[in-house]
Amino acid sequence: MTAHPPSFPELWPPLALIRGAFERDVAAEPADGVPMRTPGQAAAETAAQASSQEGGDLLLPLTDLARRREAVARHAFSARWAPGRLVSVVHEGRLLGVLLDRCVQSEIWHGWMAASEADWAGAFDVLLEPGDEPFEPSFGLVQAWNVVTLRNTPQLCARVMGEISATRLAAIRAVADESTAQTPLAIDPEPGRIALRTVGGVFSVLSGTPLADADPRAEYQSLYREAALQLGAALRAAPPPAARSQQVAAPQAESGWSARIKRWLGGDGLLRPAFAVLALVVVLQNVGTLWSTGEDEEVRFRSAPAQPAATVPADLVVRWKDGVGMAASEKLLRSVSAEVVGGPDAQGNWRIRLPDAGAGRDKLAASPLVDSVTVP
Repeated sequence: MTAHPPSFPELWPPLALIRGAFERDVAAEPADGVPMRTPGQAAAETAAQASSQEGGDLLLPLTDLARRREAVARHAFSARWAPGRLVSVVHEGRLLGVLLDRCVQSEIWHGWMAASEADWAGAFDVLLEPGDEPFEPSFGLVQAWNVVTLRNTPQLCARVMGEISATRLAAIRAVADESTAQTPLAIDPEPGRIALRTVGGVFSVLSGTPLADADPRAEYQSLYREAALQLGAALRAAPPPAARSQQVAAPQAESGWSARIKRWLGGDGLLRPAFAVLALVVVLQNVGTLWSTGEDEEVRFRSAPAQPAATVPADLVVRWKDGVGMAASEKLLRSVSAEVVGGPDAQGNWRIRLPDAGAGRDKLAASPLVDSVTVP
């Protein structure tokens, strides 16, 4: 009995259009080298023209697209790169999207490619949702399976086009961890289907389904994987950026709160889903978001200064009031020379060490930021 090849639904936009957008002549781009469209946009616009000629009504989707892009423009993101920021970069005449994960060295960043073709999503693609807005719609599909390394240089013509929350970034890291481990999923391969699924036992994400044999999404992924590799190759070929005129002093070895948060959220490159999820939920419930809206978006807790020989350190347990941000809590702990040595536990309690138990405890207890201070 002859086996018939599997039948797959038609995905939008057609693969031929996506492939053609990647293969188009770079010399045809504008003279300034900055293209007006991503590969996904180019394919969609070509398909839209055909649909328009056939009398298709595109008014509503185009209106929504314009609204969402206007929201991005109104937000006016700063140019600073940071974890969770969605950036557009120019490479070989193409406009590509990248979701930044973390800075690994100077101006060198790890992240994931971002695209727009939701129909082509696989099990390790994450679709951004209305709660993530504003963001550029052309980069609303984060390819957590497609890691990219790039350096922030003027040649990239980079622009920040969105920013996701710490929770969403942790969820995408969890999906990327699944991809690296090739975690089997109890989902049938159904190209074109998008569904809500759970990652790490806690996070909910919108993603596609696993690839089947002879799945057309395999070639789609190859196109974007090659784009990521080319970005990485450009990084290796480019000379390192010139030293800055005002070099920032090398940071001290991190300890306490900062080191724990980075381990929980995968800052060392190793995501530990079960523990990281619990810690992240507690942090968000008790001390606000991990990245503030101010200029200093990286919170670092250092070891307390050296203590006089006559001072006896004391450990205390602190619980912050709901909604207290990390910048405010950091400032208060610094004012009493406190060092974070543990936490948070399941109740949201942090263990700190004070060089002077008396004055430090009184100041913490009197602060409007603190819910309780107890002796362990």
